[in-house]
Order: sequence, then structure tokens, then C-alpha cells
Amino acid sequence: MNESVLELRDLKKSYHSGRPNQIDVLADAQMTLEEGEIVALVAPSGAGKSTLLHIAGLLDMPDSGDVVLRGEILNVKSDVRRTIIRRRDIGFIYQFHHLLPEFSAAENIMIPQMADGISRSKACERASELLSKVGLENRANHRPAELSGGEQQRVAFCRALANKPSVLLADEPTGNLDQLTSHHVFNSLLSIARETRLAALIATHNPDIAKRMDRTIRLSEGRLIDN
Repeated sequence: MNESVLELRDLKKSYHSGRPNQIDVLADAQMTLEEGEIVALVAPSGAGKSTLLHIAGLLDMPDSGDVVLRGEILNVKSDVRRTIIRRRDIGFIYQFHHLLPEFSAAENIMIPQMADGISRSKACERASELLSKVGLENRANHRPAELSGGEQQRVAFCRALANKPSVLLADEPTGNLDQLTSHHVFNSLLSIARETRLAALIATHNPDIAKRMDRTIRLSEGRLIDN
């Protein structure tokens, strides 16, 4: 039996859009993500996928419930502690790459490592290793504007993995790409996740991509349901 890496326990989250209206986004949402498991998260637009991922990645806080990483409840920690955990243990990929335009592909991957105290030489070595894994070793010195959309997203994927996180959270990582490019990008993601036994939760609208993951979880009326 694989080790549980990430647990979401009874998460609730509501937003107020002018009194007395309240939008309940998450209602007792819960799931467990095991080591080496790659799970698809599917739901209609506006159902709360991004909210769930932001809470799981400590970018937002639930109204109630817990986010647990390897047995440690994270949402009760201080801001400083959550920031450290987010930087070291959680990799996040967005639909849009959000690369820093003034830095090269390699430098974009080096920055989160150096922010965590890794030396420049070690960070450069790790960046080169990751870029090689996704077939971009010859693009290391190119800035984002000199890369295609698929190349930019592969660099963003490498950046998310730079600090060897325990969990990868991805919010429609191929949603801004054409079908062929999205499959190339997802193949890179899947290959490295399988190789490193990374636990991954990936939101997607693409049924073909969802079928290639270990299982699919559907977000419906604020709850997570195994398909």
C-alpha cells in the first residue's frame, strides 16, 4: 500500500457576492492522494476546481476543514511556515505559464531553488537536468518570448519540480495549448511524475488526458466524487 501524501479533509469554502448572497464553492470536500498517484480533477467551469487547488496548495485558506501533508495539518501553520512548505513540498502549474520574461528558461527554474537557499551552481545543474528531461536542453538560454507556447509550459513544469516537491498541483496545464502540443506537454509531465513517484492532482477538461491518469475525481456541488 502506498503512503498517503496529501489529504483534504471536509473542506468548506464560501464567497459572499453582496449580502445576503453566499456562494458555497466547497462543501465537505475530501480526498486522499497517495505517493506515485496521478489523479484527474474534472468539473464544469466555475465549479470550484481552481479554488480547491489553491486551498490544497496553501494559496488560499478554507473556511473549515484541513489540508494535511504527510500527516501534518498545514492550514493551521503560520504564514511563514506555510510559505516554506509551499516552496519546498508543493509544485504548482497554472494554465498560463507565468514565466518571468526577463529571465532565461534555465534562470526561471533556478530562481525558486535559490530562494530556498540552493547555490547558483547547484540550481543551474538541476535546471539543466530538468530541461533535458523535457527535451529543451538546447533552449536553456532562451527567454520566454523566444519559446513556443508548449515550450513555455514545459519550462513552467520544470520550475514546479525544481525543489523536488512531494505534491504537484496543476490547474488546466494544457488548456491554453492546441491538441497536439497539449499531448506533448502532458507526456513530459506524466513521464517525470511516474519516474519520481510524484503525487499529482491535475485539473483538466480534456477527457483523453484524464483517461491516462490513475483515476478521476469529479467536483460536484462542492463535493469530490470518485468516478
